[in-house]
Amino acid sequence: MDENENRIVDTQAAGFEEDRQDFSLRPRKLAEYIGQKGVTENLKVFIDAAKLRGEPLDHVLFYGPPGLGKTTLASIIAAELGVDIRITSGPAIERAGDLAALLTNLNQGDVLFIDEIHRLNRAAEEILYSAMEDYEIDMIVGKGPSAKSYRIPLAGFTLIGATTRAGSLSAPLRDRFGVISKFDLYTQGELSQIIRRSAGLLEIAIDEASLAELSARSRGTPRVANRLLKRVRDFSQVQGSGAIDKEITDTALSSLGIDKKGLEGLDRDILRLMIEKFGGGPVGIDTIAASIGEERVTIEDVYEPYLIQAGFLHRTKQGRVASRDAWVWLGLEPPAEPQQAQLEIEFSE
Repeated sequence: MDENENRIVDTQAAGFEEDRQDFSLRPRKLAEYIGQKGVTENLKVFIDAAKLRGEPLDHVLFYGPPGLGKTTLASIIAAELGVDIRITSGPAIERAGDLAALLTNLNQGDVLFIDEIHRLNRAAEEILYSAMEDYEIDMIVGKGPSAKSYRIPLAGFTLIGATTRAGSLSAPLRDRFGVISKFDLYTQGELSQIIRRSAGLLEIAIDEASLAELSARSRGTPRVANRLLKRVRDFSQVQGSGAIDKEITDTALSSLGIDKKGLEGLDRDILRLMIEKFGGGPVGIDTIAASIGEERVTIEDVYEPYLIQAGFLHRTKQGRVASRDAWVWLGLEPPAEPQQAQLEIEFSE
């Protein structure tokens, strides 16, 4: 079994049972949504305007690291508009016909949410162009000289796309979105609010010290925060009093290998590799991926955003560079200040 398959701090979606539990913790209204204030405030205006005009909401693109609530917000948008939502993902749409079937079954005003939209295949993407602009799709039936083209009208709908890699979207597709919103990692204060709300829904008591500790170790990600809360709940029910306090929180997180900064084993392995084998960098992302046995895309989408946000890693044109804070956090002697400063100035993008 892959040693990372059940990572507690993994920001990817969980299995069915875990995902079902996570769904019960998700907010259902825009007023209940915590964080991403700039995004939600603008969306409220756009939603209200669309309802006043009796028109579908313009197409929306969400981008940012995984686990920040893009799918949740898409469901909230549909609920606020009072319409149905169909949820799929780019890799699940294998043929253009699959997308055409989804589009032709939408009713007026419905929302179609496509996660990982950057992984949509080219043929399906081209169908989206006319669907998004004109609410029509062109389908070719038959082959060779007998092939015929049919234009099929669609109900006015809203496409909400989500991606962790906005740069991988083609320009023609990206330009067809009327609303483009970036999701940022959450602050500790926002995560504390989310954890307090989730603890209430799970009907478990939690003290302020535990809230602060969990929010500090949640990597700026609500999905991670809720997973940690549920694992600490397990420890509290089996080894504690049933309520979550600071002592049981520290015990649980230490057992899970999650340190005070929210780093787990593989995060520390990446930093230690860069420092001990490459003198802190710069080192290429492909070299890091090969050395730790992970895919490049996983490092870029799952590990790097938080390591950069926490100040442990710098992404440069020459490669990745471990910061002085990374050396100190791992208990290693950092290089002289002038040398490290020169690296950051010379190579930072």
